[in-house]
Amino acid sequence: MLKHEVIPCERCGTRIECKANSYTKCQCSKVQLNLNEVQYVSDLYEGCLCAGCLLQLKQEYLQFIQSAGS
Repeated sequence: MLKHEVIPCERCGTRIECKANSYTKCQCSKVQLNLNEVQYVSDLYEGCLCAGCLLQLKQEYLQFIQSAGS
């Protein structure tokens, strides 16, 4: 039996086990985001995201910043 809630990733729908009460054990904690990246993601989504989507959004933000600087 799972101790944590299983929810869909808000972006891709992949089912993930949310461990908000044990954040350091949650799959999303594996993706390190700086403050600007966190703001970018939170402007787009309100709920939990899987690590794969967080990595993609981190890259998307980097590309956005690079194209804005051109």
